[in-house]
Amino acid sequence: MKRVAIVGASLAGVRAAQELRAQGYDGGIVLIGSEAHLPYDRPPLSKGFLAGTASRESLDLLDAGDLASLALDFRLGVRATALEPANRRVVLSDGGSVHADGVVIATGGRARTLPGAEGVHTLRTVDDALALRAALVPGVRVAIVGAGFIGAEVASTCRSLGLDVTVLEALPAPLAPVLGPELAAVCARLHADHGTDLRCGVSVAGVDAAGVHLADGSLVPADVVVAGVGMTPMTDWLAGSGLKVGDGVHTDAGLVTDLPQVVAVGDVARYHADGAGRRHEHWTNASEQAPVAVANLLAGRTTRTYTPSGYVWSDQYAGTLQLAGHPRPDDVLSFVDGGPSDSSFVATFQRGGETVGVFALNNAKLFNRLRRQALRRTAVV
Repeated sequence: MKRVAIVGASLAGVRAAQELRAQGYDGGIVLIGSEAHLPYDRPPLSKGFLAGTASRESLDLLDAGDLASLALDFRLGVRATALEPANRRVVLSDGGSVHADGVVIATGGRARTLPGAEGVHTLRTVDDALALRAALVPGVRVAIVGAGFIGAEVASTCRSLGLDVTVLEALPAPLAPVLGPELAAVCARLHADHGTDLRCGVSVAGVDAAGVHLADGSLVPADVVVAGVGMTPMTDWLAGSGLKVGDGVHTDAGLVTDLPQVVAVGDVARYHADGAGRRHEHWTNASEQAPVAVANLLAGRTTRTYTPSGYVWSDQYAGTLQLAGHPRPDDVLSFVDGGPSDSSFVATFQRGGETVGVFALNNAKLFNRLRRQALRRTAVV
């Protein structure tokens, strides 16, 4: 294998490049990115960078030493428009192409927005963050559609800037399908305790200059509207490639596609294990998948399978939320330190007498201990 093309200058793409070198690959690596920027970290976009307390340079995933040791051939500001496996070629939007013996798909996704809504902000890229930050001037009223991690973090940042914030959520409580009703109520309390107007069980009908119109006919006045309603995997460019796509790039349990010289990692990878397809949109997942995918790419077949830790964290207001494992809302929730009304606690999720998840609010020490000792790294979902 003389050259590997990594499509996506994302965290997952960078980790794949690092793993290629760490696993002894000394051939050429081409890193293709649709943005003009060198690879950067995304979690601070909704936090310190949006608030103006973190610099642009602090986002960079690679320093000068990394750039020298990885010896990457960057193709930035261009999109991959096609994959031609028979020709071992990735076609680019600038009319060029990259010949590669192996391909790592790390294209992530694009932020969903609200149908027919002009001027609504999303937050997926550094340019998105810069545009939103410029709009967050003193006195503006902010409406955020979606109370997931991104929506909650943007709300937290906006409140830290002294802005009036309303969060609109279609679910009965934030993150209820993941955390269950009791912990979802804790997330709702964080909003209330910090002056955010959280409205759950509402449906958005439209957005205009006056604000957000709800399906019940009411209006939420807003000068700035942010959509935090998830993302769509970027797979359009793979049409005609022969790869199976649908809510991501389909792979086996080792992140290998139907073509052994093509693997997928990060938000775009929909891997199949135990007969089910799964896709995770977490920072940790993007990092954890790279060693497995790269090992299989270099081997030319699946020699390792991926077991996710399910770890995710979120900084909201004065709280740090941490979750590990694969809980379901119907799992048995037990508080092992503190309780749901406390500012710091740890809880576990039990299923069939086994710990399948650990959740903490402002208690990283105990969380990490339970994560190591009590939580088995199994792909139970």
